[in-house]
Amino acid sequence: MISSLLLIGCAQNQQAHPPVGGILSEKDLNTSKNRAKNLNQTERAQIQDWINSQQENFYPMSLNYWVNIDNLQQNQRKNDGDSISYEYEIYDFDLVKLYDQPKKNRNVQFGRFEELKAVEDALRYLNRNQEAKLLVPSVLGFGTYGDNDKIPNDMPLIIKIKVL
Repeated sequence: MISSLLLIGCAQNQQAHPPVGGILSEKDLNTSKNRAKNLNQTERAQIQDWINSQQENFYPMSLNYWVNIDNLQQNQRKNDGDSISYEYEIYDFDLVKLYDQPKKNRNVQFGRFEELKAVEDALRYLNRNQEAKLLVPSVLGFGTYGDNDKIPNDMPLIIKIKVL
């Protein structure tokens, strides 16, 4: 399944960003916009197919990702300035762990740290010692560029997160 996700993401040979020192034309902007829209629709359908093949339930979040906790958004939302400590591990959809060590942040304040949008959104609703599994389309992950290490461009991710 993940192999087909990667093939679809890589098979499109359209320009995703402007040439060095240049500005995208209206046509290029529309091509990029349509590519992103089509990729997002394809990834969402493939993630939904993956969910349907799992024993575990996943629930959509308003930001366009899924989480394995029902009604998570009914928890009290943390505000900018609130502190949190957390860690997470990143997997592909073949459940291969992409990094040996989890990414950790200690005593960071919402609104004052940079994080993947889906991770920050989920953290705002998770409680201390609570864990969640996020299914994240590439647009909310590392997007068109990847992370320049182990995550290629246009790769949807599974993120296992825990509030410490």
